[in-house]
Amino acid sequence: MLAAHKILMKDLTKEAGVFRSKGVGIFAGKDLVHMAPPANRVPEFIDNLVTWLKNAEDVHPIVKSSVFHYEFEFIHPFEDGNGRMGRMWQTLILHEWKPIFAWLPIETLIKERQDEYYRVLGECDKDADSGKFVEFLAKAIYDTFIEIAKNDNDTEQVTEQVLKILEAMSDEKLSAKEIMDKIGIKHRPTFRQNYLIPATRLGLVKMTIPDKPNSSKQKYYRVKNMS
Repeated sequence: MLAAHKILMKDLTKEAGVFRSKGVGIFAGKDLVHMAPPANRVPEFIDNLVTWLKNAEDVHPIVKSSVFHYEFEFIHPFEDGNGRMGRMWQTLILHEWKPIFAWLPIETLIKERQDEYYRVLGECDKDADSGKFVEFLAKAIYDTFIEIAKNDNDTEQVTEQVLKILEAMSDEKLSAKEIMDKIGIKHRPTFRQNYLIPATRLGLVKMTIPDKPNSSKQKYYRVKNMS
């Protein structure tokens, strides 16, 4: 976790890769949503949280990852980058359960619900209960997959989009950004849900680094021509 934070926050904070050394809080704009525990308690709290995560084998992954996410934000172990780390770590937990979460990171789900995200965090702090936060994330995940299912059931739309991505790729190996530029799409979640995921699921497009789907060096190539 410390190593991941160091990579993520390099050149963005002086305390990249180490637990915070002073008090911090979570702000929604100028409003203080949560005052984190004292810095000297962070190592102990994180150790307890990770131990709980390892032992919570009977807890459903969505519930387990959401509880971890909430508790991580409550502890706020770093001077900066806690939100990004918490969302990334939940994605990692979910990805180990279902690989599709590599295509649908928690960061993306929360981006369009950011105000509600902070509101629910504040309510959970007041109630001393993470239940509302678990429900919030479970609903966000459910709603997103329902939307994907609707798109998948629209055969004509999916076929047209898959054809479009195949035409754009030709015989090249391209990054997601390069494919988006060729197609003329700027909204990354739409591109992944409506173009890239259907194409990869059909086996028409594959990754150059399949064991590391989130790699910054990831590229995609077309494996089958369509007439």
